[in-house]
Amino acid sequence: MRYRRNYGADPGGAAVTSTTEGAATATAGSAAPVARAARHARRRAAAWTGALTVALLASMAITVGIGPVPIAPGTVVQVVLDHLFGLPASVTQTPADDAIVWNVRVPRVLLGVGVGAGLAMCGAALQAMTRNALADPYVLGISGGASTGAAGAILFGLGAGFGAYALPASAFVGALAASLLVFFIARSGGGVTSLRLLLSGVAVGYALSAATSFLIFASDSAEGSRSVMFWLLGSLALARWDAVLAIVLVVVVATFALLLVSGRNLDAIAAGDETAHTLGVSPDRARVGLLVLVSLCTGAVVAAAGAIGFVGLVIPHLARRLVGSVHARMLPVTALLGSLFLVWADALARTIMQPRELPIGILTALVGAPFLLILVRRMYARHR
Repeated sequence: MRYRRNYGADPGGAAVTSTTEGAATATAGSAAPVARAARHARRRAAAWTGALTVALLASMAITVGIGPVPIAPGTVVQVVLDHLFGLPASVTQTPADDAIVWNVRVPRVLLGVGVGAGLAMCGAALQAMTRNALADPYVLGISGGASTGAAGAILFGLGAGFGAYALPASAFVGALAASLLVFFIARSGGGVTSLRLLLSGVAVGYALSAATSFLIFASDSAEGSRSVMFWLLGSLALARWDAVLAIVLVVVVATFALLLVSGRNLDAIAAGDETAHTLGVSPDRARVGLLVLVSLCTGAVVAAAGAIGFVGLVIPHLARRLVGSVHARMLPVTALLGSLFLVWADALARTIMQPRELPIGILTALVGAPFLLILVRRMYARHR
């Protein structure tokens, strides 16, 4: 009788207790697979990051030895260790090997690592900012601005006050001016939305491309025109132990760190403006900050290596297939894949047509164009 009275005092008590316990059980049951999936995704990302890091280090040692004068990877490592730590030189190491490895090819490979990582990360950020799978660092006209500045420096001596750094300085100023123009055009209609940013970048890019073509046409220097065309297709041949290489590496590392910190904002913007507001993220403010960061990074790498296309388009999609779309996990893989891709593309570019060097942008386009067609076809099939 006492047992009945206790439950009889609250007729709904048993039902409430049962419902609460059932909900807790259901919540725990649904949370467990999610937690397991998250742990699996983190382990997968860590494994890919570690494997790609090892592959990049090995690729750097191998590609430094690739060229008109082949050098064994062991000799490459010996030369690098000699310069970094002062280890005694090997008997197989010659002064010519030392000069080729340290003065010519190591700076070139390091520039390829920085440029590839920078373009790939900026592409991933732009695809999230614009919510467009076909966005890359050149969709905002930044490359067009750099090309116009470089053409002015090569053909008409603009930026002569910068001395030996006239070309990269003029290209960077042009890229910065283009990004500011895109920003003000996108903002003139109100907030900096994805569509306004994308359309403004396309319009500015076409206008600056026309300006670059006009500069080439207006110049009567055939040699200068050839230099501009080679630069427009991209090359790492100008890499040296100088301030340009240092600036590129510092800017790329800083961009990587800031994008990792902004990973939550990128995830929120990629999910849509309404979702971003729900998560406490201002999409307009986040886009402005990310646009400044991407513009500075793209301007720095384009000023050093020219207009190398498709890296920022192709690599982020490959990274998402490997580790998913969460930017905190995707960005390290994106940077490593971009570096690997450009290092090997440059090694092929300087050997495929010896003794002439093929512009690296031709090779990246040969890889990127088929990938773009496959991506468009899959997008069409998904929405059909």
